[in-house]
Amino acid sequence: MCWSATADLVAGVGIGAVGVACVARVRRRGDLPLAALPLLLGAHQIVESVVWDSGGGRGPAAVAWAVIALPLLAVWVPLGVACAAPRRALRRLMIPLAIGLATAVPLTYALATRPVTAQVRGHTVGYAVGLPHAALLVAGYLLATIGSLLLSGERGLLLLGVLVAVGALICWTVWQREFVSTWCALAAVCSVVLFGWVQGRSGAPPGARQAERARVT
Repeated sequence: MCWSATADLVAGVGIGAVGVACVARVRRRGDLPLAALPLLLGAHQIVESVVWDSGGGRGPAAVAWAVIALPLLAVWVPLGVACAAPRRALRRLMIPLAIGLATAVPLTYALATRPVTAQVRGHTVGYAVGLPHAALLVAGYLLATIGSLLLSGERGLLLLGVLVAVGALICWTVWQREFVSTWCALAAVCSVVLFGWVQGRSGAPPGARQAERARVT
């Protein structure tokens, strides 16, 4: 996720602080799951700082990292988007949510029955789970998370979906070369975008929010 234990820890604390600010500004109950996403991402970074300090291996920190990264986010993101989206978008958002749930089941089973191994590779950390049908699960994961954002009907979440898609491709390309991991930078940028989205939702009068939803949808 980040290039060192210190970087992961600092990023985790910073992203978590953005999450606290997001949650504090929520005015609509349905926005809470997405507003709390930076808290989860921040905790994820902090967990990986423990993986760094332990030198990788098969410890509980590696398992916790995989649980958050794989089945939890596969459900959290599409569910959060469905809770926050306009009613007109709910029917189409059931598709990525169903895909997320269908993806999370085999991911959870794999994590419960197979060891998770973390390996420090220079300035990156690699995780091995031994997932069956990995390509299919990755496709389902991306459709559930990025797909739900792109189908949300909310301009701010659409922007976030495009950002995640492009940023994930860049981060994955750099990580594959084992040069440096930049996922923490992407998580930080996404958390700031979410903060702007929450602030915009809490600051706009109800009538303006409804008009914007109807126009975007």
